[in-house]
Amino acid sequence: MVQARTADLVLTARDAFNKGFTKNMRYRVKNLKNFIKFLEENETAIVEAMSDDLRKHREEARLEVFVAINHLKYLIDNVRTWSEPDLAAKRWTDLLDGLYIYHDPLGVVLVMGAWNVPLLTLVPVTGAMAAGNCVVIKPSHTCPSFGKTLARLLPKYIDPICYPVFLGGVEETNELLEQRFDYIYYTGGATVGKIVHRAANKYLTPITLELGGKNPVFVDASADLELTATRVMWGKCFNSGQACIAPDYVLCTKQVEKEFIQHARSALTKFFNNDPRCCPIVNDFHFRRLQKLLRGLNVVIGGRVDPLDNYIEPTVVTGVTPADPIMQEEIFGPILPIITVSDFKDAVNFINKGEKPLALYVFTKNAVVRDYIIDNTSSGGVTVNDTLMHLIVESLPFGGVGLSGMGCYKGKDSFDTFVHKKSVLVKNFSRIIEKVNEMRYPPYSSRKTDILAFLLKYRRGLSWIWVFYFSVFLIGFLVGFLFFNYFALVHYMK
Repeated sequence: MVQARTADLVLTARDAFNKGFTKNMRYRVKNLKNFIKFLEENETAIVEAMSDDLRKHREEARLEVFVAINHLKYLIDNVRTWSEPDLAAKRWTDLLDGLYIYHDPLGVVLVMGAWNVPLLTLVPVTGAMAAGNCVVIKPSHTCPSFGKTLARLLPKYIDPICYPVFLGGVEETNELLEQRFDYIYYTGGATVGKIVHRAANKYLTPITLELGGKNPVFVDASADLELTATRVMWGKCFNSGQACIAPDYVLCTKQVEKEFIQHARSALTKFFNNDPRCCPIVNDFHFRRLQKLLRGLNVVIGGRVDPLDNYIEPTVVTGVTPADPIMQEEIFGPILPIITVSDFKDAVNFINKGEKPLALYVFTKNAVVRDYIIDNTSSGGVTVNDTLMHLIVESLPFGGVGLSGMGCYKGKDSFDTFVHKKSVLVKNFSRIIEKVNEMRYPPYSSRKTDILAFLLKYRRGLSWIWVFYFSVFLIGFLVGFLFFNYFALVHYMK
């Protein structure tokens, strides 16, 4: 019964795509604008739904809405340009031909959102829409209130046939993954990510996985430690650290550690006064998991827990070793371990011993330190002297590498992810070009092959600067020639 429902949903969307509804540019822009209208007119309902599910702070939920609207406006402003065929570089033998790169929508796309930032993780939906696809929207079943709100309100603004919202738990999601999609975008943990990847393999469906990992923070002695502690603790407290790009642990020298702790304590007081309460942990399982990770650690800030409310106070721990359980998995909670290192090169060695993180944060005023860490580590993205903020820059791609994910989105990458770049070569019937073509026709000979190889040999073209210089020279030559002839004519007339 469930299988039939999911199959019908996907088949209906595929039929709409095959009829060309979503390929029409006016149709795309209209639905993107209506998506903005949905967010603006229903901000209160969306925020309340996230509060019901996660007890997320109202302003943190509003920030998700703001970021989503900005991304939509960026798409609307650029989608027409992005959709135009690109002109490919030509060899001299191609001068009479047309070389183009078309951007074809893929078809029916599945976008699976996460529970921790339920609206932001559906931003890829808008990229798939802009690219001309039909999109099945699957919110996380861990956020039932948000999912129901989306399913109830969004179809009033965008086409529910081309962009259906699908609700369901684990069983329904598994049935959905049995269907054939042209692209799957998943945000969440690595365990489920591997399941989604296996499901995609059935039809060799391309996929983006936005996962997570242990995101390191290196704090250099040259950094402004007061601002560093403020920005790190904000990143850790946002949604109680339940974010894929949340700072996971700090690397610094012993001397920096002492001052960082002092400023971190002051930052929490500034944020929350004497009651540093972030939003609760999402469920009992994750609360108990975080409690176990805290056992036996040296707590220098926070540490209080409330089992009745699934609440864990923002906590900083020291004396942590790589063998401790808290360093064996992504924390995904308001606990910040500090590990001491001798210098920035030692920090790089430590980072490179682990899996590639989704985000890397570097706090320093020293350009040598900054560049060394960026050049000698691999991560999904890097933010220098702040946390989280690279996520909201529309022009920067966002995605993971290694176990932190594959593929990316945001801005033009949201568009490029969901299109196929189709090569198009348009030849003509020129008899001149046909003389070159005769070299490839039978009967074959070494002479023909040698001539053809010479004609088709790759040659580096002139750069634009040389074209500019040549144009200036040519214009100067023509002006001089005209002046010379003008004065010669005047002299002759006299």
